[in-house]
Amino acid sequence: MEERGAVERLKKGDVGGLEVLVRMHQTRALRAAYLIVRDRALAEDVVQEAFVRAYERIGRFDETRPFGPWFTKVVVNDAIKVASRRERTVPVERGEGGDLLASLPDHGASPEGLAEEAEERRRVWAALERLPPVQRAAIVQRYYLGLSEAEMAGGVASPPTGTIKWRLHAARKRLSKLLSPEARAQDVATRKRPTSFGGASNAPEGGSDRE
Repeated sequence: MEERGAVERLKKGDVGGLEVLVRMHQTRALRAAYLIVRDRALAEDVVQEAFVRAYERIGRFDETRPFGPWFTKVVVNDAIKVASRRERTVPVERGEGGDLLASLPDHGASPEGLAEEAEERRRVWAALERLPPVQRAAIVQRYYLGLSEAEMAGGVASPPTGTIKWRLHAARKRLSKLLSPEARAQDVATRKRPTSFGGASNAPEGGSDRE
C-alpha cells in the first residue's frame, strides 16, 4: 500500500515519504480546513503546520493505522482552534467560500438550473458560517469528508461519540432553521432592501445569530 510505504520511508528519515503523503492528502486536508476557517491563507497555514508536526512526530505513529483519517482529524482540530480565535477577534466577511463550493458538479444543468444551484450553494455556505466552529467542523467531517461518527470520535484527542452526536444534532437543527423557507424569504428581502442616503445599512436590528 502506497500510504503505508510512505509512512515507513518517513520513519527511516526519507523525506520522500512526506512528499507522497502530501500528494495523497493535501487537497482533502485543505478543503476541510478551508470549510472550517473560511480563509484560504489560514487553511494553507493550518495544513502546512499539520504536515510539519506529522513529520516531526512520525516516530510515534502506528504505521498499521491509516494515515489519512488520523491526519484529517489533526487538521480539523487545528482548524477549529484557529477559527475560534479568529471569530473572537476578526469580523467575518460572508460568502468567502463561494469559489470552493462552486467546484461541485453541475450534472449538465441548464443556465437557469446553474443559477439556482449557485444561489443554493451561497445560502448553504452562509448558513455554515453562522454555526459555531465545533458544529461547523462536525458538519464538514460528516457530510463533506464522509466520515462516520465512529471515525470522527476515534483517537486520543477526539471527543467521544456522544459529543459528536450532540454537535451534529445541534448543527443540523440550526442549519434547518437557517435554510427554512422563512429564512430564505427574509434573506431575499434583506438583500433587495436599499441602503439609506450616506451608505448606512437598513439591515434588521438584532443580536448574534449564534446560539
